[in-house]
Amino acid sequence: MTATMSTAPEAQPVEVPTSTKRGMGNAFAMFRNAKSVTGLAILGVFTLAAIFAPFITRYGPLEKNLDALRQPPSARFWLGTTHMGEDVFAQIVYGTRGVLVVGFAAGIIATIIAIAIGVTAGYMSGWRSESLSALTNVFLVIPGLPLMIIITTGQENPSLFLVAGVLALTGWAWGGRVLRAQTMSLRNRDFVQAARANGEPLWRIITVEMLPNLMAIIASSFVGTVTAAILGLTTLAFIGIIPITNLNWGTILFWAQANGAFPNLWWWFVPAGLAIALLGVALSLINFGIDEYVNPRLRSAGERARDLRKRGMKTNSAVTEVRAVPGAGSTAATTTTATKGEYERPDVP
Repeated sequence: MTATMSTAPEAQPVEVPTSTKRGMGNAFAMFRNAKSVTGLAILGVFTLAAIFAPFITRYGPLEKNLDALRQPPSARFWLGTTHMGEDVFAQIVYGTRGVLVVGFAAGIIATIIAIAIGVTAGYMSGWRSESLSALTNVFLVIPGLPLMIIITTGQENPSLFLVAGVLALTGWAWGGRVLRAQTMSLRNRDFVQAARANGEPLWRIITVEMLPNLMAIIASSFVGTVTAAILGLTTLAFIGIIPITNLNWGTILFWAQANGAFPNLWWWFVPAGLAIALLGVALSLINFGIDEYVNPRLRSAGERARDLRKRGMKTNSAVTEVRAVPGAGSTAATTTTATKGEYERPDVP
């Protein structure tokens, strides 16, 4: 059954290649461009560091070395030590676990909620759709940070999964709104109408006919939610809401600020800040790669650039030459594109 693309008046649909509609493997072609591959490589390094932390570090994250207080980076302590002689490198590596656990747990939970509410609200009509849309609008305007502070401070020792749940609760609405708009543009397509006419159940229409067309939007929403959750976790830890037992990069910055590390003990706070920035760059590259796949203009521009590079041509060195067509009059012309070397001829003054 072939999907035909059309533009709905109420929403501008996202063009998705037909090959993604049946093969789930082709649905992940969005991760095959250079931006996504680079982001996934950086994310993979952080993931491996979190998994193999005991094999990478020489000391425990809270192990104290009283003979090496406030030491700068050295061969013994790669990123220096804290005011208690704790290895900063070990804290960075072990803190990666908490950051990734909270980020991906919040992303998974928020994405599931966004799919359930957004796709359902987009496919249905009438008061059901309007009620789910109103619920999404309510969560869009809820201030996330104050709610997270209220809920986490009510617990004596909040777990990472509680923090992830709160972050997911305050972060699913944007993805749900986007999925609702895109689903509304898909529900009147010919392949959905044909499935409905064949008497297919609702769950099969959504999971088999519609979700493959929404994979790029879902992936982009997931990556954005993970990024927001990581920033929310480090913010809560930096302001002291999350206890020190939940070690992450935010708690490292909290203790550095509380013990006067700024600005002299740069090795205490700079690595944690760089780790947050590098992980944010990785997730942003993945999101840019997905956006390049989803946006038809960006995708076609990227394909043309890759084709020019395969031919050995520089994408930014093309010039346009207008030539008159013989016998077609003075106004008719053809436009050709050539590189600078091809355009210049020795016989032309």
